[in-house]
Amino acid sequence: MKRIFNWLFPHPAMTLLLAIVWLILQKEFSYGMALFGLILGIIIPRATAVWWPDRPQGFRLGRMLAYIILVMWDIVVANIQVAWIVLTRPNSKLRPAWIIVPLDIRQPEAISVLAGTITLTPGTVSADLSSTGECLLVHALDAPDPDAIRDEIKQRYEARLKEIFV
Repeated sequence: MKRIFNWLFPHPAMTLLLAIVWLILQKEFSYGMALFGLILGIIIPRATAVWWPDRPQGFRLGRMLAYIILVMWDIVVANIQVAWIVLTRPNSKLRPAWIIVPLDIRQPEAISVLAGTITLTPGTVSADLSSTGECLLVHALDAPDPDAIRDEIKQRYEARLKEIFV
């Protein structure tokens, strides 16, 4: 049964995402369009699975939902922090820094989610990935302690992504 499920849903998260995007693009909700979105969500990943040789073998959707909530909260908090920095500090008091974050994760999808998370959070930007995929270069707007920012990225985001992409 598991083998049939894996063949039918080679990338379950992509199936769900495609079905949801299809429903969002429709003007009105109907059961027929929901069924069609699900069919598209099954056919497209199945048809393109041959081009994903290194896709994650395991994906924990529940942990991903918790991760999304965490990231949304961090975006709100970072927006407030960046606004406070911009409004209260002159540019001469800012301490921008380039930070190298060594990566323990190796799946391209997990690295992409981490880089996207860093970029979505105001005050930080993912700038580059090493050619070996072992380090991520991050720019921080204000980094009094670059090591603390690196450690926070690893503990707050990367550790959770290691649990999501198994």
